[in-house]
This record gives sequence, structure tokens and C-alpha cells, in this order.
Amino acid sequence: MSISDHRKAIDQYDAQLVRLLNERTKHVLAIGELKLKAGEEIYAPHREKTVLNRICRLNKGPITEPSLRAIYREIMSSALSLEKTLTIGYLGPEATFTHQAAIRRFGSSLRYAPLKTITDVFTEVSKNRADYGVVPVENSTEGVVTHTLDMFVDSDLKIVAQIVLPVQHCLLSHSRRTQIKRLYAHPQSLGQCRVWVQTNLPRVEIIETSSNARSAELAAKQRSSAAIAGVLASEKYKVPVLEFDIQDNAANATRFLVLGRQCSPPTGNDRTSVMFSIVDRVGALYRALAPFRRFRINMTKIESRPSKRKAWEYFFFVDCDGHMSDPKVAQALRLLGEHCSYVKVLGSYPNTD
Repeated sequence: MSISDHRKAIDQYDAQLVRLLNERTKHVLAIGELKLKAGEEIYAPHREKTVLNRICRLNKGPITEPSLRAIYREIMSSALSLEKTLTIGYLGPEATFTHQAAIRRFGSSLRYAPLKTITDVFTEVSKNRADYGVVPVENSTEGVVTHTLDMFVDSDLKIVAQIVLPVQHCLLSHSRRTQIKRLYAHPQSLGQCRVWVQTNLPRVEIIETSSNARSAELAAKQRSSAAIAGVLASEKYKVPVLEFDIQDNAANATRFLVLGRQCSPPTGNDRTSVMFSIVDRVGALYRALAPFRRFRINMTKIESRPSKRKAWEYFFFVDCDGHMSDPKVAQALRLLGEHCSYVKVLGSYPNTD
């Protein structure tokens, strides 16, 4: 076939794709109307996971699985925006990794609201001024984001989904590396790139900032300055990338939580997050965690935080495999309550990414 023949074939397939996408969207909108009448949430992480897994099983190439997922992410994002004007609140400002994670989860067709603090994200979703919120909860290098955990103590919001974002830190600057005198960096980002900075910029003045976006913004305005930030910040503030992948750990990733009001039904591969407090006595934590061992439930994480209500009183945060409606998980949570002074299920959600 000639180039002209291939292009004619592409035009025909494009016409079919446009028609089929519109037909698909009509069915999505019809489902959305039924959901709204029933008082159900429009966004359904469990259904999203099913669709993405199914289309990947159908894929025979040459389109790669990540590319196919990205295409369908935008198809679903477009449909969501037509079903309801959804607002996604996230820890801002724009062009941060949280912003990038939110777009990765919800696509580019929805409305995004950058918020100043993690508290603001919880507040906006709680007061229905945002439909969902996205906040960081832990980094594979620097550990847990304590402020996010602390907010769950007094919040009724649920974790409805998670996002695991591989973090690619870059060195941004209008100057050559040898000309850099100041480096702007958020403390978390600096901690994830510390060895690289010490090796490659040993004499540079380091100035901490409130966000990666702020770092890029400052570097854009000042000569002989650089920033640690992501590609999204580079594009927004028009600061060239001098070096890609300057993070010390190649597997560096950050986990984000999607906050909402209703948990998803089980998918068969879920995670449940729980917080609890125990009576201060010998062996109390061992007895509290015993039900997880008894029912062979894998705990993927445990963290402790001061309750801030009473000296030496702690809340424990546990992530485990399974959905809270699974019989074994439900029994384990019931027995957990018998050994604890306080138990709260923060959410069950698809164990994706």
C-alpha cells in the first residue's frame, strides 16, 4: 500500500472511532442519569479498574498497555465531565506532583482546584465544595506524610482510591550547571535528591520552598538559580530541564489518596485502611493485631501517630489486603474492636497502581 492508501484507511478508521466514541458516551450519560436519580456517586473507581483491565486484556498491540490506559483515561474523563461538573481539590499549587497525580487519576477534562494545605483539601470535600480531594500520604524514600494521617482523626471522609505516582525529579534552570549559585527545593524533594545534589552541586546555596511549583517559579525569575521540580512545573514556568531523574532512588514513588464520601464495592483486589487506639497496657498492640494473623490477612503498612488529645496516647494506622465487606476482613475488624478503645475504617478501595 502507498502512503495515500494508508492515509485513506486511517481516515475511515477515524470516522468509525468518532462515531463509536459518541455511542459509548451516550450509554455512559444514561448510566449517569440513573446514578444521580439513585443518589449514587458518578465516579466509580471499581468500575474504572474493571474497564481498564478488560481493555488491556483485549489489546493485541502494537499500542502499549500504558498508552492504551492513557487513551481510555481521557475517554472516561471526557464522559465524567459531561455527566456532572466535577471539581477535584488537590494540594496545590498547580504543576506539583499532587496535581500530576490528580490528572493521572481523573484525566484532563475535569475542573481542578489547587488548595493551599492538606486541611483545606479535607475541608473543601467535607463541605461539598469539591467532589473529591487528592492528597499525598507517603513517599517510598521519605516516608509518611503525617499531616494527612492526622486529618483522618476528626474527618468523616473516606479513602475511595489511591494513586501511586513514580516521581521523576529534574534540575530546572536557565543557566548552565556551572553557573548555578542558588538551588530552590521543597524539603521532601531535597531529601529524595540529597546525594545527587551533594555530588553535583556541592557549593550551591540551598533555599527551601513551600512546593516544587514555587521552586520552579523562583528559578524562572532569577539568574544563576535552579530548582528541583517535575516536568509539569518546567512546562508551566518555562524553565528548561538541565538534568532528568536526579532522584537518588530510581524506584522513587509517592502514594496519594483520593478522598470522597462513599467507598466502592469490592473488586476482588482491594485494600482497606483502618485507624485505632489501644488501652495502655502490656501486650495491647499484640492482642489488637492478632485477628489479622488469625485470618491470614496481609498487613501492608502500620504507622503510629500521637493522638494530640492525651499525653502518650497514640493512634495506629493499618493498611491490609482485602475489602471491609470480605467475610475474613469483616471478622478481623470486629475482633479488633474488642481489643481497642477506638476503631475507624478509613476506606476500602481498589488496590491499583
